Amino acid sequence: MRARMKLLAGCLAAGLAASLLPAGAAFAEDGENYLHAGTNIRDAESLQRGARAFMNYCSGCHSLKYLRYNRMGEDLGIPAAEVAASLMFVSDKPFDDINSAMPTDSDKWFGKRPPDLSLIARAKGVDYVFSFLKGFYVDKSRPWGVNNDVLPNASMPFVLQSLQGLQKPIYKNETVDGEAKVVLTGVEPLSPGSMTPAEYDQFVRDITNFLDYAAEPIKAKRQFVGIFVTLFLLVFLGLAYLLKKEYWKDVH
Repeated sequence: MRARMKLLAGCLAAGLAASLLPAGAAFAEDGENYLHAGTNIRDAESLQRGARAFMNYCSGCHSLKYLRYNRMGEDLGIPAAEVAASLMFVSDKPFDDINSAMPTDSDKWFGKRPPDLSLIARAKGVDYVFSFLKGFYVDKSRPWGVNNDVLPNASMPFVLQSLQGLQKPIYKNETVDGEAKVVLTGVEPLSPGSMTPAEYDQFVRDITNFLDYAAEPIKAKRQFVGIFVTLFLLVFLGLAYLLKKEYWKDVH
C-alpha cells in the first residue's frame, strides 16, 4: 500500500513539473542541435506581432487551415476591425479558415504545394521552427539561390532575406565512418539586412510563438488549468494518506 502511495505521489509530482515547464519549451528531436527559441505563449504582444508577421510574409504561400480569423482575433486580443483590415488578405469572412493566397496549381512552381503550417510547431517543436527561419544560407546551386542548414535542399525561397540579410555556410573537414568528408557545421553573416541580429531574432521568435499558438490555441489555458488540477490531486493525495493512517493505526 505504501509503495503504491509513493508511486502515485511520484507520478503527480512529475505531472506538476511538466505543467510548470516554461510555455513554448521544446526539446530537440532525433538528437538535433537546434537553437533555443525562447518563446512564451502567454506573451500577448509577441503573439500579435507574430500574427502580423506571418500574415504579411508567410500566408502568401502557407495556410493555417485549422485556425479561423475570428478565433485568432479573439484569442490574441486583436479587434475584429483590425483583423479584417490588416490580417485578412484572401477572405472577407471572419469565420473562414486561414488559407494561403497560392493558386491550386502552385505545385508547378515549387515541385509541390507549400505545406500547411497549422501543426508544424507541434510536430517539429518551436526550436526547429526558430532554427529553420535562421538557417538560410547562400547556395547558388539551388533554384532560389539559397539552402537551409536545418532542412537541406528545401525548395522554399528565403522570403525574409531583406530583413536578415545573407549568410554563408561554414564547412569543416571531418572523418565519418573512417571516410574524410566536408560537413556543413553552421552559417555566419555575409551581408546585413534591414534588421539588426537582435531585431531579427525577435521577429523570428514572434512568428515561432504565433505558430506555437496556432498548433494548439488552447495550450496556454491547458497549462494553466493543469497546474491547479495537479496541485489539487497532490492535496487530495495527502488527505487520502492521512485517512489511510487513521484507518490502519489499530491494525497490527
